Amino acid sequence: MNDLQEDISLSLYEAKMFKVLLLNDDVTTMDFVVQILMDIFHYDIEKASQIMLEIHHLGRAVCGIYTEEIALSKQRQVINAAIKADFPLEVELEEV
Repeated sequence: MNDLQEDISLSLYEAKMFKVLLLNDDVTTMDFVVQILMDIFHYDIEKASQIMLEIHHLGRAVCGIYTEEIALSKQRQVINAAIKADFPLEVELEEV
């Protein structure tokens, strides 16, 4: 293995991964959360509904695990959609 191949393999293992979590609140509707899970995280209606119920009952749930750049992008998309819809939906990132 040459130096370039070694550098490439090392950089593949160094990518930090982050959980994207949605938090429960008393204002954001369940329908809106399901729509966010379908539109931004690309879940089908059944899986989105299951995650929404987990958020509702447990206070938060993991919506996906991504590299830092993608996780930050998903977080921004959720925040922008929530602001546009006038909901206080919160989204957190947690390093894996």
